[in-house]
Amino acid sequence: MWLEIVLASVLGLVIYWFVSRDKEETLPFEDGWWGPGARPAAKEDESIRPFKVETSEEEIRDLHQRLEKVRLTPPLEDSRFHYGFNSNYLKKIISYWRNEFDWRKQVEILNRYSHFKTKIEGLDIHFIHVKPPKLPSGRTPKPLLMVHGWPGSFYEFYNIIPLLTDPKNHGLSDEHIFEVICPSIPGYGFSEASSKKGLNSVATARIFYKLMVRLGFEEFYVQGGDWGSLICTNMAQLVPSHVKGLHVNMALIARSFYPLTLFLGRRFRGLFGYTERDMELMYPVKEKIFYSLMRESGYMHIQSTKPDTVGCALNDSPVGLAAYILEKFSTWTNSEFRDLEDGGLERKFSLDDLLTNIMIYWTTRTITSSQRFYKENMGQGFMADKHNRMTVHVPTGFAAFPCELIHAPEKWVKSKYPKLISYSYMPRGGHFAAFEEPELLAQDICKFVGLLEQQ
Repeated sequence: MWLEIVLASVLGLVIYWFVSRDKEETLPFEDGWWGPGARPAAKEDESIRPFKVETSEEEIRDLHQRLEKVRLTPPLEDSRFHYGFNSNYLKKIISYWRNEFDWRKQVEILNRYSHFKTKIEGLDIHFIHVKPPKLPSGRTPKPLLMVHGWPGSFYEFYNIIPLLTDPKNHGLSDEHIFEVICPSIPGYGFSEASSKKGLNSVATARIFYKLMVRLGFEEFYVQGGDWGSLICTNMAQLVPSHVKGLHVNMALIARSFYPLTLFLGRRFRGLFGYTERDMELMYPVKEKIFYSLMRESGYMHIQSTKPDTVGCALNDSPVGLAAYILEKFSTWTNSEFRDLEDGGLERKFSLDDLLTNIMIYWTTRTITSSQRFYKENMGQGFMADKHNRMTVHVPTGFAAFPCELIHAPEKWVKSKYPKLISYSYMPRGGHFAAFEEPELLAQDICKFVGLLEQQ
């Protein structure tokens, strides 16, 4: 007992020292060239060009032929989703994809919002830009950059955009009205992939900052989950005076000693600032953190070391691509879905929405380049980069969705984001928050912005 008290006290002092020594550092604002060959002497074309998603009969025919020639391995009896994507349920998805899914119709839906491309650091960067359809007199919209992750895309935001740009017509308060910009990470979807090694989250944050400046925004809000949360965090570390507020629904807390408190948290909950809800979401630690990480992180090791190898298979097989990606939309939405024969996919998403996201990867042939983002960010070692050891001194809001891969208590989040002004325990939802629970996320973004603007 006394040993535990001494250990807890020492750990508390170490945490206090570690947190209190922080300085308001910023990341150096460098430059890059990610296009093929040497950087040209001529100034880069900074024009913004309209873009439309298109398809062709040949593209659809090729897809159908590949779907018809699929070879599947029967699942083990009663394996459900414990061994990965269950091939019995996969047959249903293939049948729907081949016989009912209308890609031409989904292309029309994708083109519902205005798409653009522009050259930044040698790459054609794709983005959608959605302005409010109607503004009350005397009001100006708040610019908001929203960044996706893997294995998602800009399409994740299609259902949340109208709630932010036209809230009154969707049953929400119009106190905050946004102008939304959703870019595709380089190498994802319609954004050109880097020809060179090294394009990581910091370089992406710099590219997206340049995009916002090119669009005329000197100050703006940013929001993201998954890679999007890291890219937006890096932007706040690069140009804090331009990021008015940062909202994330996932936090990578590596530099803090707080995760070490998990071992003593049950005995000294109050000392470490854990609430009853934190305890529910983190304990028992063996199951909810360690076993969960072991089950769900195998892909990360592959993509952080040899992404091109698995990329060859996934880029050649639409069924393999779908199984690889949709498995994440099952267990990352709710880990208990692995106990279901269908992985619970249609409990939260429609097959049309899920397959549209798959088609963005398939038609652009970007699964390999998207996976390389792990190699660029984690290939030198987990959390080895400087930004992981830096805090963020921009006003921050955090939405803690209960089925996120790892729960981050408020104390943990505040160690990375000392200007945390809003922390919300969300009533439901998992990793793909904007896709799964657009209304809850929109409400929390507005709550955060409201608190910030009252300061």
